[in-house]
Amino acid sequence: MTIIILERCQTLNYFRYTVAVETSGTRWLSVEEQETWRAFIGTCHAFFAAIDAQLQRDTGIPLAYYEILVRLSEAPGHTLRMSQLADAAASSKSRISHAVTRLEERGWIRRRDCPTDRRGQLAELTDEGYAVLVAAAPGHVEQVRRILFDPLTPEQVRQLRAITGSILAAVGNPPPCDDAGDCPGAPAPPLTSARTAGR
Repeated sequence: MTIIILERCQTLNYFRYTVAVETSGTRWLSVEEQETWRAFIGTCHAFFAAIDAQLQRDTGIPLAYYEILVRLSEAPGHTLRMSQLADAAASSKSRISHAVTRLEERGWIRRRDCPTDRRGQLAELTDEGYAVLVAAAPGHVEQVRRILFDPLTPEQVRQLRAITGSILAAVGNPPPCDDAGDCPGAPAPPLTSARTAGR
C-alpha cells in the first residue's frame, strides 16, 4: 500500500498495512528537503562503496578492516581494549570480535587478555599488520582525495566540515564504553603524524 501525502511530496511505502495512518503533526519534508535527503543518502552509499572497492581491488582489505588497523595504529602501544576498538570504529562488539578474528588469522592483529581485568581483552596491531596498513594507505588516501576533496573548492571543504559538525552534534555522542578499566588504550585521536598511515 502506498500513502501519498498531497502537496508534500512524501511517499510512504507500507507492506500490507491495513489500518489508518495518523499524519497530523508530522513535520513532512519540503520538496527541496526531500531532494536533499535523497541526494545525501545516495552520495553516502556511492562514496563508501567507491572507497571500499578501491581498497578491496588494490589491497584485498575491506574498509571495515582498514579502519580497525588505522585505529590500532593511532593508539598508545598500537593497543586498544576490544570495547574501545568497537567504539572507535563505530561498530558493535560482536562485529568487531568477528573482524579481529579474521585479522588474527592473517597475522595482522594479536589478541590477548587484559592483565588487570580478567573480563577484558586487548587487540594489538602486529608489525606485519602495521606494514600492511602503510602499504595500503597511499592508494586509499588518493581515492579519498580524488572523490571527496578534488571536486570541492577550499570554501566548500570548510562548509562540508561545518555541515558534518552540525549533523554530528544533532546525532549526539555515542554511548560510553561499558567496560573501561586500567588496560592501555583510549579512543583514537585523528591521524596527525607522518608515522601513522593515513585514512
